[in-house]
Amino acid sequence: MVLLLGNGLLGSEFIERTMLEESWQAVLGVEFDKPYMQQLRKFLREEKDQKKVIYPKSENVFQAYALTPLSQVKVVLLGQDPYHGPNQAHGLCFSVLPGVALPPSLMNIYKELKADLGIPPATNGCLSHWAEQGVLLLNSVLTVERGQAASHQGKGWEQFTDKTIEILNEQQTGIVFLLWGAYAQRKGQFIHADRHCVLKTTHPSPFSAHQGFLGCRHFSKTNQYLAQNGKEPIDWRV
Repeated sequence: MVLLLGNGLLGSEFIERTMLEESWQAVLGVEFDKPYMQQLRKFLREEKDQKKVIYPKSENVFQAYALTPLSQVKVVLLGQDPYHGPNQAHGLCFSVLPGVALPPSLMNIYKELKADLGIPPATNGCLSHWAEQGVLLLNSVLTVERGQAASHQGKGWEQFTDKTIEILNEQQTGIVFLLWGAYAQRKGQFIHADRHCVLKTTHPSPFSAHQGFLGCRHFSKTNQYLAQNGKEPIDWRV
């Protein structure tokens, strides 16, 4: 069964294992049979029945996994929720599609890129080029109701993305985890710092960027660590 929901498809297929890229499907597929995922499906169906619009479009819910297969993950950037404005969210944290106005946090990310690596601020906010190089742009919660920030928190997505981080932490080595803000730092508190590089600072939001994010030099530090571990650095240009 497939149900139409305004800006995309919502129904039993909205969060099925077959939507995941194959390498992620192999390690996360079992999650789709667990009670929390069944409850999440039920919640999303009820949202549809109430005529609510959900972001991102269903085909983009697992976009972070699609663009960054498990074996290619070199960097993990943790976000919280998808953007809840029209045409913003497309499955990558902090990213918006070309033609969409830059959100304030992303503008500060670009400021830090300029200060750290001399990269001029981009005029578009699509970070897919990062994802294709191995930067997993992962929100903790993968869906949101239009105009209602944090509306899908506590519905089950956090357990799924916690499992994602656990798999990376336990099965891989030499990953850079970028934990910006208290929420990301709590979510990543169990990461093995002896196996990975964990970089922490404040969130790039205008409310906290000047308290540590601006000047953190996380982009150059990430590339230095990758190079030291025999991995290709990230081209942070957008």
